[in-house]
Amino acid sequence: MNQASDPLSLHDRILAATFRCVERFGMGKTTIDDIVKESGVSRATIYRQFAGGRDEVLLETVGWELTNYLTRLADHVRDAPSLAELLRRGLGFAHRSVAEHAVLRKIMETEPERLLPLLTTEAAKTLPFIADFLLPYLRREADAGRLRPGVDIERAAEYLARSILSLIGAPGRWDLDDPDQVSDLVEVELLGGIAVA
Repeated sequence: MNQASDPLSLHDRILAATFRCVERFGMGKTTIDDIVKESGVSRATIYRQFAGGRDEVLLETVGWELTNYLTRLADHVRDAPSLAELLRRGLGFAHRSVAEHAVLRKIMETEPERLLPLLTTEAAKTLPFIADFLLPYLRREADAGRLRPGVDIERAAEYLARSILSLIGAPGRWDLDDPDQVSDLVEVELLGGIAVA
């Protein structure tokens, strides 16, 4: 890789290389030597960037990809005309994206026990990101009289963020490929307690 023409920072370049290694080998088999070869940077440079070594670079790679994923999700739903439509579009996109994500599929098939602790650690960062994204939509719904009187908008945003994350990871009885089920889920379960009937 030509480092002079690489638009990524050194830190991001290492994360991108780690992502490609995990895609190829899985989390358990990805080594610092693999990351060195893929990134084109020295072992010492990786340890300067990630003092915790392999575990730290893997954790940060999960966080980095999660941030990229959430940015794509936000871009996909940003122009939704209502909160309900935003949730419908977002759940559909999120479900398809996870199902099509090569690295997540590989990890879920070969070593799911490694992913859950990393996602749990990253949830502390992810929840506020999603809640903050939802706040303006909730305010708009409240201003339009579509939320029940007295709904605490910040608590509603956190509730929705937690629900969304849970559904992306484990939709349970809901078929997120079925638009009718997604509509029922949004209207009855997610917005049922806060929206005006």
